[in-house]
Amino acid sequence: MEENKVVYESIDNYIAQFPPKVQEILQTVRKVIQESAPDAKEKISYQMPTFELYGNLVHFAAYPNHIGFYPTPSGITAFKEELSPYKGAKGSVQFLLEKPMPYELISRIVKFRVAENVEKAEGKLKKKKH
Repeated sequence: MEENKVVYESIDNYIAQFPPKVQEILQTVRKVIQESAPDAKEKISYQMPTFELYGNLVHFAAYPNHIGFYPTPSGITAFKEELSPYKGAKGSVQFLLEKPMPYELISRIVKFRVAENVEKAEGKLKKKKH
């Protein structure tokens, strides 16, 4: 069992562990997400800052050389072309700390995910009414 594993109580708690420059980037990413998804709730999930709205919306996390952004595979696929300069995987993308953060792109991806989750939630509601 891992006894030294840090358990984060909040996004503030998570961000506080990083150097000031990284904290500033994380706070800005958080603010962009909050503005793009004003109804989303904050939580820690998978030990990462997470926003949820009818289920998980996006996660983000800091690493030694990059910020990981996790908008689910659909969020990556929908912006595949714009995300092509960045290293990524099926449901994630890495934004290097030494390069400018693409905050406007993050905002558009979050708005896309909001629309996707709202549509999915409305679909479930319609099924329940029938």
